[in-house]
Amino acid sequence: MTIGYRDLASLLRDAIKAGDYPPDSTLPKQDDLADQYDINVNTVRKAISVLESEGLVTSVRRRGTVVRARPPMKRLGVERYAKSKWKFGLVAFAADREASGQTWHRNDQTNQVRKVEADADVATALGVEPGSLVYERARLVKQDGHPTHTLTSYYRPEHVEGTPIVDPKPGTATPGGGFAVLTLQGLEPDTMTETFHSRMPTPEEVEELELPAGEPVMVLERTTRTADGTPVEFARGVHAASRFAWSYTFEIPE
Repeated sequence: MTIGYRDLASLLRDAIKAGDYPPDSTLPKQDDLADQYDINVNTVRKAISVLESEGLVTSVRRRGTVVRARPPMKRLGVERYAKSKWKFGLVAFAADREASGQTWHRNDQTNQVRKVEADADVATALGVEPGSLVYERARLVKQDGHPTHTLTSYYRPEHVEGTPIVDPKPGTATPGGGFAVLTLQGLEPDTMTETFHSRMPTPEEVEELELPAGEPVMVLERTTRTADGTPVEFARGVHAASRFAWSYTFEIPE
């Protein structure tokens, strides 16, 4: 019986998960798969497209269809922001790495700082007028040389002027990151609101995050406030969807 492209995608998916095709190996050539299953090569192409959209494989010029590494990166929920971590030199992305049994280095993230005009979302979050000048701190985070996500934070100038947060050197602002700097400024982070949604990436994000065709991104928006409700940071993160598992532990409210 002739199989369809979904059937072939399922067979290949199971083989990848079983380890028959380990990370960085290549699937058989499309013509060979077509001969093996007695199907049209167009059916094979459609099956490969399904696997690409799931983030399992990517097409590499001169190599073929390469199985992507899927590191078990656990992105912690509230635990990643524990004061016991950043007050003692462990930034959030490093907390994720340690929870996943992976190594990290301060220079795993780039750093670009500039003053920009606040858009509507930034202005609302920071309590300033749209168009007001705010500091933008943009980071690209990598693991083993491969991008995993971007994170761009915005601050009121009066909160961070002259601090390590606006220092453009690569890496984290301090061993404890931006939250440690804010604490030294008398603006200790106390509460935050996070919102997530998924979407397809922009062409720029595809290039920056080295995304395979069809992979979506998870977008994080985070507003951080002090105990008295003063907003001290608004952040946007764009994450390669296949690189993370999101994990939350919390007490169930009454």
